[in-house]
Amino acid sequence: MHRTFCVYIMASRRNGTLYIGVTNDIVRRAWEHREGAVEGFTRKHGIGHLVWFEVHDNIDAAITREKLIKEWQRAWKGRLIEETNPDWRDLWWDLTDQR
Repeated sequence: MHRTFCVYIMASRRNGTLYIGVTNDIVRRAWEHREGAVEGFTRKHGIGHLVWFEVHDNIDAAITREKLIKEWQRAWKGRLIEETNPDWRDLWWDLTDQR
């Protein structure tokens, strides 16, 4: 069985508070953030919109990329999001095909 890992960015709103993470189940993890199911930063700051993600074949590559993006300036993170999601749509709906 081939596993994939995702680096992702969640946002409270367009140009709002951002959270960057890594997971092996993007649908489940985005749902946890959306619903505030896990206590912590995203629940405290109302961060529930999946605005960007990137798939990797191994966990080491995903973690390296996550750490790199976390060090970026905010403007760079915004440009990364807007390259593929200029309207800052919540991609969770696309992943779950619930629209």
